[in-house]
Amino acid sequence: MRLPLIRAVAAAVSAAVALTACSLTSEPFTPSENGAMPPGREALTRFYEQKLVWSDCEGGQCSDLEVPLDYATPDGETIRIAVFRAPARKAGSRRGSLVVNPGGPGASGVDYARAADYIVTPQIRNVYDVVGFDPRGVARSAPIDCVSDRGLDRFLGQDPTPDDTAEQREFAATSKAFATECGRTAGPLLGHVSTREAAQDMDVLRAALGDDQLTYLGKSYGTFLGATYAEEFPEQAGRLVLDGAVAPDLTSEQFAIGQGQGFDRATRQWAADCADSGECPWNGDADNVVAGLQTLLTRLDETPLPLSDGRPDLTEGWASLGVAQAMYDQGMWAALTQALRDVQNGDGAALMDLADQYAERNADGTYSGNIMEAIYAVNCLDSAESASLDHYRKMEPAVTKAAPIWGEFMVWGSMVCGFWPEKATGKAGPIAAKGAAPILVVGTTRDPATPYEWAQRLAGQLDQATLLTYDGDGHTAYMRSNNCVNDAVDRYWLEGTLPADGTRC
Repeated sequence: MRLPLIRAVAAAVSAAVALTACSLTSEPFTPSENGAMPPGREALTRFYEQKLVWSDCEGGQCSDLEVPLDYATPDGETIRIAVFRAPARKAGSRRGSLVVNPGGPGASGVDYARAADYIVTPQIRNVYDVVGFDPRGVARSAPIDCVSDRGLDRFLGQDPTPDDTAEQREFAATSKAFATECGRTAGPLLGHVSTREAAQDMDVLRAALGDDQLTYLGKSYGTFLGATYAEEFPEQAGRLVLDGAVAPDLTSEQFAIGQGQGFDRATRQWAADCADSGECPWNGDADNVVAGLQTLLTRLDETPLPLSDGRPDLTEGWASLGVAQAMYDQGMWAALTQALRDVQNGDGAALMDLADQYAERNADGTYSGNIMEAIYAVNCLDSAESASLDHYRKMEPAVTKAAPIWGEFMVWGSMVCGFWPEKATGKAGPIAAKGAAPILVVGTTRDPATPYEWAQRLAGQLDQATLLTYDGDGHTAYMRSNNCVNDAVDRYWLEGTLPADGTRC
């Protein structure tokens, strides 16, 4: 499967805050004057001129935004977008709103903004309202719910690396069943959760917040959302920071190769750390550790490990998600090493814990979010995929050659979109965002989920962009790496000053 482009640290912070819904009070805060509406959107006037009614909720203020289900028919059905605001600490120095998105697609921007103290520096926190929204189809904003919790358990636990014709056919049947059920349960919304539509929602939000231009932090998939916004609304695009960049013109095979190589690099870095730790379940150097991990996954494919706490058996699918979770942040490497030691000793609980974190799955079998369903709903509208087994069979050799550890895992996951009941409304292609203000793109050299080459690629496509490089491990850089990155990003938001081209931290 395509691994969600979500920042694991953000997910951990979000888990620490309550997931309670926002409730409106009878005494709203005084709204700001609305920001300018782009020309040619007069049919949307009532949406652009709406006033957000804010109420106190945990960690800040909550509201909701009304937007059309289908922007082509603005007089038709509407949906509500959940919005959260952490007001600037120094109200007298307030500069406007900083809208944030943590990735996914399918991650909650409300939960992310609720952790504002951890996702931006104190300097930014003092002068910007940090605003997050749950994109359409996500979390509190008309969430897509494709299958039951147990059905999602089975889907995520399936064999992600089908080895022969029978297993490949079974994988295709499972993918088709998931897509069919999603079409049956999600209703008309399923055709209207594309990234382009989320970008249109974000412009309505910008206006409702009272800002003439959008100031933005997009992490991971949030960089694709931000780049799409700049392409659609160049005059309204202000100081955009795109961290952990997705290149929008990647083919399915290029995406699988790039993400596979990114996770391969991260896995080898972890393996070297494991080998040096004295705690590794396999002796020898990093190559031996990688071989041991692959042997373990093969064994779990053949014989899943039962868990004693009532959770699903630890299959190759679940184990792979647990390993992947630790690749997003090197702070999890020690936990992964211990979890794999436990598996070697017959205890899969700790590795399943990591997989649960990845999938937003609670110990009782419920899911706290819908990222593992929304990711398909969004991706399948953004780009068409094939339902043909031959397509994936032909792709597999090139991907596995480029990424021997994770390549096979990456090949098959997009097949769900081949059976998607809604036709794709987007397609892969470069984004230039001509006419937009300069955009700051941030890339991490050993980023597993969004490899550094994608940041280079996006920065090269954008009409005006500067690439800031962090030489390090983990997914994304701002507020999880060092002050060099943090200071450069802050200067852009505060002063409009971009770092020198080629700056490395």
